[in-house]
Amino acid sequence: MQFDMRKLPLAGRYKLLNSTVTPRPIAWITTVSSDGVVNAAPYSFFNVAGVEPPLVMLGLLKDMRTRELKNTASNIIATGEFVVNLVSENDAEKMNLCSVEAPADVSEVDYAGLDTAPSEIVVPPRIASSPVSFECRKVAALDIGSLQTVMIGEILMTHIADEFITNPEKFYLDTPAMQLIGRTHGAGWYARGSDQFQLDRPLYDPDWQTKGEG
Repeated sequence: MQFDMRKLPLAGRYKLLNSTVTPRPIAWITTVSSDGVVNAAPYSFFNVAGVEPPLVMLGLLKDMRTRELKNTASNIIATGEFVVNLVSENDAEKMNLCSVEAPADVSEVDYAGLDTAPSEIVVPPRIASSPVSFECRKVAALDIGSLQTVMIGEILMTHIADEFITNPEKFYLDTPAMQLIGRTHGAGWYARGSDQFQLDRPLYDPDWQTKGEG
């Protein structure tokens, strides 16, 4: 069956993408408003987008009813700074609490009972329990369509908890020990990264066309 994404309603497009592009890493984003309120919100339309410079890309959906920017996007556009915190399974419940539609003057950090740690370069704090945090500065905010802002940020500083670093000289990490989670299909479904398999990257075989002949 084929779906013409140009003709589907928004809800249909969302359901198809949400149910097929999985698992998606979660960016637990901390920002600070112009009034000094610390906002924390999870987003799964997120990934890295480059290494020279190191970039992250966020798909920030607007409020479906008012078509206005949500707090995270407003804060990033106003201040140019944000922190992406990755989510361990131990923080799943608190991360989920941060997804509520809290008023702009209410900090999700307080609402979810989060401990924070100061950042080195940007103003927004890090979530202290996060295994990995990226301090970021806005590179571009692109309104593509009426209901979304694509945010590109440059990673200025990376924080990784010491217990997950196995060889700092070679940048070896114990990623499975971080117990990072991601979003999957449907409402409220998440995935663990514990069920994995490994494939070595193969070398190109110049005789691939003649293999199996005769």
